[in-house]
Amino acid sequence: MSVIDREHRGDSDLGYRFTTRSLGHTRNLLALVESGLFAEYFSYERDGVRWFAADTKATVRLTATEVRWTVDGRDYREPLGRRPLRQLGDVLGDLLPPTRRAYGYIAFDAARLIHALDRPAPEKVLAHFMIPGTEIVWRGSTVSVESENQASAAAVTHLVRDLPVIDDQAASRIELDDRAARSRYEAMVDKVVASIEAGELRKAILSRRVEVPFPVDLARSYVKGLTVNTPARSFLFDLGEIGCAGFSPEILLRVSADGLASTQPLAGTRPLRVPPDAAVREELEWDVKECYEHVISVRLAVQELATVCSPGTVAVRDLLDVRERGTVQHLGSMVTGALSPGADCWDALEALFPAVTASGIPKVAALRSISALEVDERGLYSGCACVVDGGGELDSALILRSIFQDATGSTWLRAGAGIVEGSCAAAEFDETTNKLRSTARALVGAGD
Repeated sequence: MSVIDREHRGDSDLGYRFTTRSLGHTRNLLALVESGLFAEYFSYERDGVRWFAADTKATVRLTATEVRWTVDGRDYREPLGRRPLRQLGDVLGDLLPPTRRAYGYIAFDAARLIHALDRPAPEKVLAHFMIPGTEIVWRGSTVSVESENQASAAAVTHLVRDLPVIDDQAASRIELDDRAARSRYEAMVDKVVASIEAGELRKAILSRRVEVPFPVDLARSYVKGLTVNTPARSFLFDLGEIGCAGFSPEILLRVSADGLASTQPLAGTRPLRVPPDAAVREELEWDVKECYEHVISVRLAVQELATVCSPGTVAVRDLLDVRERGTVQHLGSMVTGALSPGADCWDALEALFPAVTASGIPKVAALRSISALEVDERGLYSGCACVVDGGGELDSALILRSIFQDATGSTWLRAGAGIVEGSCAAAEFDETTNKLRSTARALVGAGD
């Protein structure tokens, strides 16, 4: 357990508050980001509720060797133990009063710590959470602001009442399916299929990265992306070392205050045409390979959730439903369970991470295959974006269908496909291209 001096624990309430009628989540958000008031921020949206967090009061970071946290300008650290996500959660739990939230991400490469594989570089940030001094929440037609800083509260009050005009900006085009990329990806698929036929694994998700060759306005790309995507969750953040605009198709984990845990595996994919084509949907629903890929993924999610839930409570509902997500449609199911006494959201997250739909089956064999075949580390891609509160609630989404940007302004996209027995290399490459279109058509150039 982490030990943190109680003098550094956050106050239970933020000092300045106001509530007013919302004039539009998206326009409010863009005004806040473009104001220049906040060097770092994190916004997360689910089910019609949006949070915006800024004015960082405390940060918690996970590396390959330690957990580090900073509170009120003072730095702390402790060596990493055997359960890194549990340790990360303990630190956040010590810092968070019941009424406050932390926002952040866990990178895919944190899986190498959880599953005792080769560790990433010691200084690489594998998770980053912020506890804000200013928090804005939109619910339905209202927006509420709470801040520890009177000046921030006044500035934010002005920003959410004086909104910018958002032009319908055209997205810039990039190449998604050049011949060299296809050749490299199909060769990776062939190697995984050979491993599956040899009995070494059942499934692995292989991804590819596409560089964006021009400067990108991340916030306006996010706004554009919301008009052309249908995400389960969306998020926009800039935490200094990395920024991301995401339109996640899939919930990794949601834990309610009463301990109900749920995860939503999506596996099995077809393009989504406009208008929707009933024949393509029916083909997806009855395709043996796609249904097999989905069901074995759900089976593992059930087994993983059962390790932290009370016996007999884990169940599957909405089996093989079709979920429409922007440019593609997926087979989806919901797995739920009641957490065992003594287990919490971090135990559940540790059991599920990384998502089976981002790694494979068995996970360790799939992670080794991914590491051997993909030419670069995934970083944020197929990790998760999270909101967690001091009362034990957590909501996390897979970081897929996202636009990534580093501190230098370099921007890239990434997408993958699940490889199983019977996979066709050319079809799997086409699947990655269809997924990439969901973010490629949202790219707004800086200065456009």
